[in-house]
Amino acid sequence: MTAQQAEQALVARWRDILALHARTQCELDRALHGHGLCASDFEVLDVLAGCRTPKGTPSYRVQEISERVHLSQSALSRLIARLEKDGLVERGMCSEDRRGVKVCLTATGRALHEEVLPVQRAVLARMLAGD
Repeated sequence: MTAQQAEQALVARWRDILALHARTQCELDRALHGHGLCASDFEVLDVLAGCRTPKGTPSYRVQEISERVHLSQSALSRLIARLEKDGLVERGMCSEDRRGVKVCLTATGRALHEEVLPVQRAVLARMLAGD
C-alpha cells in the first residue's frame, strides 16, 4: 500500500466514524424525544447517575461533567440550566471551592434516567452492533 493509499484509507475510516456518530446521535435523539430528552441531555443524566461518593449526595462539579461529555463549557452550562429548570438536576455551591458549582440528580431526574436507560442502551446496541 502506498503512502497516499494509506492516507486515503485513514481519511475514509475517519469519515466512517463521523458518519456512524452522526447516525447514532440522530437515532438517540429520535428515541429519547418522546421522553423530553435529547442525546446530550441523557449523557449528562447518565454521567450524574454514575457518580459514586463515599458520603453525601452524589454530585459532580461542572468541570468534571465537561470532562466526560463532548460539549463546550458554555453549551454544557446552558444544558444544565435547562435540566435544572425541568427539575431533573440541582446546582449548588461546591463546599471545597466556593467558586465551583456542583450538580446532582433530583429524584425526578434519577427516575427519568432509570426509565430511559434501556431505551438509550438499545439504540447503542443496535447502532454499534456492526462496528
